[in-house]
Amino acid sequence: MEAPLITLLPLALLGYLSGSWLGALTVCRLAGVGDPRLAGSFNPGFSNVLRLHGRRLALATLLVDAAKGMPALLLAQLAGLPPWAQGLVGLAVLLGHSYPAWHRFRGGKAVASAFGVMLVLTPGVALVCAALWSLLAWRVRTAAVASLASAAAAPLASLWLAPDYVVVVIAFTVLVLVRHVLNIQRLGRGDEPPL
Repeated sequence: MEAPLITLLPLALLGYLSGSWLGALTVCRLAGVGDPRLAGSFNPGFSNVLRLHGRRLALATLLVDAAKGMPALLLAQLAGLPPWAQGLVGLAVLLGHSYPAWHRFRGGKAVASAFGVMLVLTPGVALVCAALWSLLAWRVRTAAVASLASAAAAPLASLWLAPDYVVVVIAFTVLVLVRHVLNIQRLGRGDEPPL
């Protein structure tokens, strides 16, 4: 047990630090456009950048947020950490994105970051969820509905495609759902902004 903990703690810290890099801020600054935390849904993530600044910058944001935690996760796999420990590194990435220390713990909703984490740990689950998100976003035109549905489907897909990671995926799902509480309230009132 001690050996995994000695490896896990620095990798979890690396995961948190890499997760706290908010791709939307970097992409928008480099493009010379407004801070996404100051307009739209005020969220520094893919969907708000898409609404405010279009597909090109949204795609760049998605790529950064999905890829930023991958090095820590790949190191966890190379170190031979068990699934639960790999999952804790992944959870640290998502917590870094959701609650970044140097942005006053005000981060994003962790959907793109969760996709990147699952792409490393459970690639089949990640692809199923991405396909569901894309279909719902296209049909319903509401990112929150697509995000909530794909997050809720992730544990079921994990039971089928990656049973060793079910508990890990449930933890990711809970975090994503918690981060969408305001969106759920807006959906109930009918004033959630469309894509």
